[in-house]
Amino acid sequence: MHGLWTAYFAALGMVFGSFYNVIGLRVPNHESIIRPGSHCPKCGHSLSWNENIPVLSFLILRGRCRSCRAPISPIYPVFEALTGGLFACSFYRFGWSLEFLLAILFISLLVIITVSDLAYMLIPDKVLFPFAAAIAAVRLFHPASPWWSAWLGAVFGFCLLYLIAFFTKGAMGGGDIKLFFVIGLVLGIEKTFLAFFLACLFGALYGVGLMAAGKFKKRKPVPFGPFIAIGALTAYFFGNSLIGMYLRFSGLG
Repeated sequence: MHGLWTAYFAALGMVFGSFYNVIGLRVPNHESIIRPGSHCPKCGHSLSWNENIPVLSFLILRGRCRSCRAPISPIYPVFEALTGGLFACSFYRFGWSLEFLLAILFISLLVIITVSDLAYMLIPDKVLFPFAAAIAAVRLFHPASPWWSAWLGAVFGFCLLYLIAFFTKGAMGGGDIKLFFVIGLVLGIEKTFLAFFLACLFGALYGVGLMAAGKFKKRKPVPFGPFIAIGALTAYFFGNSLIGMYLRFSGLG
């Protein structure tokens, strides 16, 4: 039965992932997330139900609009599949619990801000604040262990990025700073620091990859939100193991 529910949440996550793409692409432009319905951004063709099935429609249409044959951005199926996988993993690990609800909220926020940051280099407050309020409410009924770790993590995450932005004169955006407050609420103090370290590591590896491929361009800004999201999710699901591994190798464990 647990496996059936896991599969259900995988499918549900793909549906929500499709909607999160819409939110991430429309909210920064102050567009309605309801109307118009899903359509081709090139020719305006309204998608029928069978053109709007997460992941599957992209594969059937071979990544092109049925009307004008313009290419469909792979961002849509990638984030649909990613959200489905993360929802399924969360239910498989946490089952019916408040931690599962927290995981769903956290994943949803990170998927949406990743889409918007990739598209516009912007983490909109209209997305961040409602999720922050919902996550804070869950934390009140489902405290971290120890209970103060989440709130200390939130303050630590916010202050750390604020200080970096201050001393680097804006290397970190305001959205990144506020996002780390929410990350701290979810992860607690230790894993928040780990999430920041991992975000920097993944960002550095990406930069090295660009230089190796000869595609690195100086003064071209790179959105940091996606790396924050990857670092935060890695710390959320594997943080205890990574911290334990570090302590054992360093002789502190």
